[in-house]
Amino acid sequence: MAEQGEEKQTESGHRAGYIQIKKFTFVMLIFLLVFGTAGVTLVALSFGDEKAANVAIQERGDFGKLYHAYDLVKNSYFADIDHDKVLDGAIDGMIKALDDPYSDYMTKEEAEQFSEQISSSFQGIGAEIQELEGNIVVVSPIKGTPAEKAGIKPRDKIIQVDDENIQGMTANEAVMLIRGEKGTKVNLVIDRDGTRIPLTITRDEIPINTVYAEMLDDQIAKIQITSFSTHTYDDLKTAIDDMEKEGMKGLILDVRQNPGGLLNIAEEILNLFISKDEPIYQIEYKDGTILTEPAKGGEKIRVPMTVLIDGGSASASEILAGALKESANIQLVGEKSFGKGTVQTQSEFNDGSNLKYTMAKWLTPKGNWIHEKGIEPDVKVSLPTYSEIKYIDPENKLEEGIQSEEVKSAKEIFKLLGYKFEEMNNDFDEQLVEHVKAFQKKHKLKETGIITGETTITLFNEFRDYVIANDSQVEKAVEVLKKELK
Repeated sequence: MAEQGEEKQTESGHRAGYIQIKKFTFVMLIFLLVFGTAGVTLVALSFGDEKAANVAIQERGDFGKLYHAYDLVKNSYFADIDHDKVLDGAIDGMIKALDDPYSDYMTKEEAEQFSEQISSSFQGIGAEIQELEGNIVVVSPIKGTPAEKAGIKPRDKIIQVDDENIQGMTANEAVMLIRGEKGTKVNLVIDRDGTRIPLTITRDEIPINTVYAEMLDDQIAKIQITSFSTHTYDDLKTAIDDMEKEGMKGLILDVRQNPGGLLNIAEEILNLFISKDEPIYQIEYKDGTILTEPAKGGEKIRVPMTVLIDGGSASASEILAGALKESANIQLVGEKSFGKGTVQTQSEFNDGSNLKYTMAKWLTPKGNWIHEKGIEPDVKVSLPTYSEIKYIDPENKLEEGIQSEEVKSAKEIFKLLGYKFEEMNNDFDEQLVEHVKAFQKKHKLKETGIITGETTITLFNEFRDYVIANDSQVEKAVEVLKKELK
């Protein structure tokens, strides 16, 4: 389930909205779970006076089987039944039978949790998840959250939460288990390419800070957007203004690991870069009708720019990337995006529950449907293999004499950070002990020669800084921009 919804006002006054990636999408929350679905979901806020819960259900002969089954259970089951629970189960089963990971029924409790996804903050681990073929799959961890710090990556499958196997659950059900109060711990089992990895993650307050700007060499600004939330447009405008004051000559817009968010915010951002009346995206309905959303007039940012994408760029991020590529001739750099090209609508019932179902496709400005295919970058660049170094659980204790894949990961990280080894294997040898002590001394930690707890966390923080400082995709984007600036 995605931790973010995308919403916009349609001309008819209905609220259209959140593109959720339920199949990769909860900013765990996993926020996870942080925002919920990274896909384009058009949400109907109101249908005049015809809210779903107020519409009378017409009797239909072909529903006789359903009514008969209910009567049998109600009258003949050996114990009293919970009417509301049985009704919720019937609706949930009907939606699951669609075999569509983006369609979902949420009970009142689940809907309340979902509504928290678009608040200014929430408590969880900070990851976007979705249900996909019976598995709960990570769309993207949110920048700076416990999920990212724990090493969770896009496409990871969450197999177990604490002692409960969650395979076969909906994203909403998984979110209810993963989220929790700040300071509490949750035990996950991750399946990454067939390897099962146990993780213990401490939940935290997940703020929705979505824009991060910095000035690189040659007056090229890099602005990262981690999701599209309520304040993203305003924060982006502030960031652009700040970069312009510093003499910005070129711009890298980074939407890697961005699972999506509020569609209307993505549209506002696109209006900064795309000429008036140029198409932003198209919506194709069941009857073949296609509606095009055009860019609006107003302020435009006119500096050479590129856009960074990867497999964690989903939903509204793909709408943004596709629009900039096809309607503004802006080059995309990085790796193929996630691939979520359907639109959902949401109807709320009087009891607080709601129903979300796929009602259309969204297409790029030129009519391309990227669903389950993603958007290919113009310049393909992969991150170095060291970015895939396996995570070390801070709860584990690695010490001299131990042999494990985690020890090998530790050696690989230390080598990247400038420590030399005679042998690169999975043995925790004397040389590694000395390097660990030197590292602990440098960071004013207790010099034990053991990798655990704060030492592990500090090591991975320094490793993450190294990866960011040696980002081959950013380097290529800078190279592309320099050619345009000549």
